[in-house]
Amino acid sequence: MRHLFLSMLAAAAMLSGCGGSETHPTAAASASPVAVQVAAASRREWPDAYEATGTVRARSATVVSSKVMAYVREVSVQVGDQVREGQDLIKLDAQDLDANVRRAEAAEAEVRAGFPEADNVVAGAKANLDLAQSTFKRMDDLMAKKSISSQEFDEASARLKQAQAAYDMARARRSQLDSKLAQAEEEIRAAGIMRDYTRIAAPFAGVVTAKSVEPGNLAAPGAPLLTIEKQGAYRLEASVDESKMPFVKSGQSVEVQLEALDRRLTARVSEIVPAVDAASRAYTVKIDLPSLENLRSGMFGRAWFPMGAHQVVTVPAAALVERGQLVSVFVVEDGCARNRLVTTGRRQANGVEVLSGLSEGEKVVSPIAAGLADGARVEVRQ
Repeated sequence: MRHLFLSMLAAAAMLSGCGGSETHPTAAASASPVAVQVAAASRREWPDAYEATGTVRARSATVVSSKVMAYVREVSVQVGDQVREGQDLIKLDAQDLDANVRRAEAAEAEVRAGFPEADNVVAGAKANLDLAQSTFKRMDDLMAKKSISSQEFDEASARLKQAQAAYDMARARRSQLDSKLAQAEEEIRAAGIMRDYTRIAAPFAGVVTAKSVEPGNLAAPGAPLLTIEKQGAYRLEASVDESKMPFVKSGQSVEVQLEALDRRLTARVSEIVPAVDAASRAYTVKIDLPSLENLRSGMFGRAWFPMGAHQVVTVPAAALVERGQLVSVFVVEDGCARNRLVTTGRRQANGVEVLSGLSEGEKVVSPIAAGLADGARVEVRQ
């Protein structure tokens, strides 16, 4: 009986704290209260938002391919390499195209070789024409004086016409050489352009994200060889349900979260694709992202589109105690801290939405004091 009586006394001493019997005030006063600060669970306007998921894509990306069919001689880059604008990426075998350039240059040299002869023919025809004109003029004067016969005048006139025709023909042949020279020069330029196609360069500065070519491969026109993305220019392509499209406007600001970078930021809607996907019944909304280090295409992201507001109960983020999937707060009741499980929603800089477990006006400990436990006596300090 004596042991039972002592046990009952010990239990009564333990209950003399917060929530226990008030029959032992001396034992209750023996535990020092924990100094805490409190915040009231407040009701406020909380913005509604529609959450859409998407994938980060490069705003500027290009697939590098060849314009000519040739064997690959050299590949200068690998996946992940940084490239600058105009940098050589791939070199193709150019033997056939070099031969075409030399053939065009030989044709041009042959045309130029004919210029001296053509110029001499023109000069000779011009001299004969000048002589025929002088002779015809004298014959014309003599004919007016009746000093020559009609036969002699007709012969002089015929020689003038023949000299004029010969001169015109010589000039025409000279002009043909000019045309042939221009054609030969164009063929040289065309052959040079085709030869330059064997040097494949980067169209802009960026990073190589895909490579499907090796030395010795046969490059065909249009077949993809490399993929290059421009760095620092990315966007989130989010799928938005067609029923939510009235809330999405081009140019509006939205909140974006990139989970791989653990970043939350504000971005701008740059484009709304007007076609709806028949399978998902969703539109693609493109959101321009700011330049971030380590941002890469293919990353997963979320976007929140504002849809008005509603009343919610909120508490400071510092008031939350998180243990795994469980979230709780310390509610101050009658000078004691009571640990209470709550269900939280979205978080913002000015607080955390409380979906259940807490009522408006209740006082919660914020921030959590060191050593605070459920049932501990507290002293509220401002």
